[in-house]
Amino acid sequence: MSILETIHAASDYVKSRLEGREPLVGIVLGSGLGKLADEIENPLVIPYKEIPGFPVSTAIGHKGNFIVGTLSGKTVMAMQGRIHFYEGYGMDKVVLPIRVMITLGIKYLFVSNAAGGTNLSYHVGDLMIIKDHINLLPNPLIGPNLDDFGPRFPDMTRPYDPTLIRKVHKIAEEEGIYLQRGVYVAVTGPCYETPAEYHYFRAIGADAVGMSTTPEVIVARHSNIPVFGMSVITDVAHATDDEDYVTDGEAIVKAADSAADKMTIIFKRLIQKL
Repeated sequence: MSILETIHAASDYVKSRLEGREPLVGIVLGSGLGKLADEIENPLVIPYKEIPGFPVSTAIGHKGNFIVGTLSGKTVMAMQGRIHFYEGYGMDKVVLPIRVMITLGIKYLFVSNAAGGTNLSYHVGDLMIIKDHINLLPNPLIGPNLDDFGPRFPDMTRPYDPTLIRKVHKIAEEEGIYLQRGVYVAVTGPCYETPAEYHYFRAIGADAVGMSTTPEVIVARHSNIPVFGMSVITDVAHATDDEDYVTDGEAIVKAADSAADKMTIIFKRLIQKL
């Protein structure tokens, strides 16, 4: 089955389950950030394993469901867990959920992730607006161009929508939520970064590092979908200076979860303003 056939088979199945609902916003909920899903009203849960040709999420903190329902009065489609390249899936499978949401008609994509802070001023639990990214993962647009989705050479000058970012700054000011704003670098994983790699990422201009997000953003921008992205800083580079420090996956999920309430407020209010 071709990539296009896989996309349309999955989309047709999901559409058949939506009972006429048309999602305005697609949301990707990253590690430990599934709490926003609990806020979705009248939820319809579609497990990935039921969708034809769909990969299954295996990462810690990723349940592996589409949840469709109402948030802030708008119909949303949330990914409760994403697909990562390090899980062994090809890039066409990693971005398949995004292309399905695009086919179903989303007009915006919101992405979130847990990330390591390479910026030495960052602290565990900080929220960072992603203003730009450095993609060190394979580009999901490599191969024959899917002309139905976008051009061969899409513009990436503003991968994260400036208007949405301005709205979030205003929301955060009104809510008294402190936000960082920085550049996210995506790497393959699955091992966490060495101190030397943290230094390298900081040197090339990254404020935070993670193992996801950029492929999803690239395919969204390929289809001219405006994107808003946010990282929860779950560990920090300067902690590696301690000889006893060990990066712990469970601790990272807990740190992400502790910041989820603030991010939920921001996402709900941003959706309200669309």
